[in-house]
Amino acid sequence: MRLATFNLLHGRTPADGAVHADRLHDAVAGLDADVLALQEVDLDQPRSGGVDQTALAATALGARHARFLPAVVGTPGVAWRPVRPDDVPGADPTYGIGLVSRHPVAAWRAVPLGTSPAVLPLLVDARRPALVRDEPRVALAAVLEAPAPVGTVVATHLSFAPGFNLLQLARLARAVRDLPGPVVVLGDLNMPGPLAGAVMRGWHPLVRTPTFPTERPRIQFDHVLASAPLPVADARAVATGVSDHRAVVVELAR
Repeated sequence: MRLATFNLLHGRTPADGAVHADRLHDAVAGLDADVLALQEVDLDQPRSGGVDQTALAATALGARHARFLPAVVGTPGVAWRPVRPDDVPGADPTYGIGLVSRHPVAAWRAVPLGTSPAVLPLLVDARRPALVRDEPRVALAAVLEAPAPVGTVVATHLSFAPGFNLLQLARLARAVRDLPGPVVVLGDLNMPGPLAGAVMRGWHPLVRTPTFPTERPRIQFDHVLASAPLPVADARAVATGVSDHRAVVVELAR
């Protein structure tokens, strides 16, 4: 089984700042993942051509099982609000995370992880700092049908606020401990390499490699963590030409 996680940056290519569906399709297809966790995913956003990026990723991988979980309504960096329970799907542009699987999914679970009150300076498109309000954070778990090397896969994108993301990761571990194992958490955790493994005591990092920024990665923000030891045949970061993050691919040994 090949597991992967990819922060899409809503499909934007850093080289020219453009968003093209065909580039994103080819980037995802090149990962050839059996399970793919997606972060910074657009649905019906004008900036990305109104594309359902989770469905596009599923098509690129030939996967029949996929789900998008919105975190906000509107466009980050422009105007947005948290998703509400009474929101009508498809009524407005949304943004969040996705999970795609070639393996059949027996059950899905959405996990709210809360919102940091932080407003912090972050680098924006022009590569200059701007004060940014944090977004609501969520996780999406998929219980895989047997036979599969893992029982449950979880996609997430945690807060950029130091400390609050640690609380979210601990909250996520509690929220999925009743699901079939081994459980694998994949995503942009917004915390440097060893810290994620230290927070998830008893969990096992399956990859240790810098993933950000994509040109010359210096820090690992993107992680794959397992609730039990799993045999790894290969683990690496992949420059796709899309996004400011490298994708992470983990190949489990047979």
